[in-house]
Amino acid sequence: MEVDWAFFGEVCRALALKVSREYDPEVVLGIAKPGVIPGVVIASILQRDFASMALTRHEPGAPPQLVAGPPASVRGRDILLVDETCDSGDTLKLALNEVLALNPREVRTAVSFRTGSYEPDFHAFDTDKVILLPWDREIIEGDELVLRPEYAHLLEGGG
Repeated sequence: MEVDWAFFGEVCRALALKVSREYDPEVVLGIAKPGVIPGVVIASILQRDFASMALTRHEPGAPPQLVAGPPASVRGRDILLVDETCDSGDTLKLALNEVLALNPREVRTAVSFRTGSYEPDFHAFDTDKVILLPWDREIIEGDELVLRPEYAHLLEGGG
């Protein structure tokens, strides 16, 4: 499913509305890299502080690993932990454990797209399709923007 910037903006607005009806976080914590983009948009809409932490996967299917933990400023505060998509929940679970180790008052999780069985506290869109986000579509090779090679087959077949 190819997502353009306009649709992504609507997804962020919908997610912010869902959160605001049930939870009032003091800090929105985005999981870098992909969760930072919806996280900062949601923080802006909610008029809350924003912070980030970083996780990575060294190869597709590998378990996530911590690169940079959450800031100490989450201690004793209400936190909304945000990522772009959630399938197995492995990334959210690792991030959540790292946040909980700093003793926040409360933590809830949110994702733009729920694509699997894991249930975050909030999500804006449910699908079983592969999500192709606007910031992920192209990369620079040499000095040109080109379609990310691993997505070419998805777009050739109609997405």
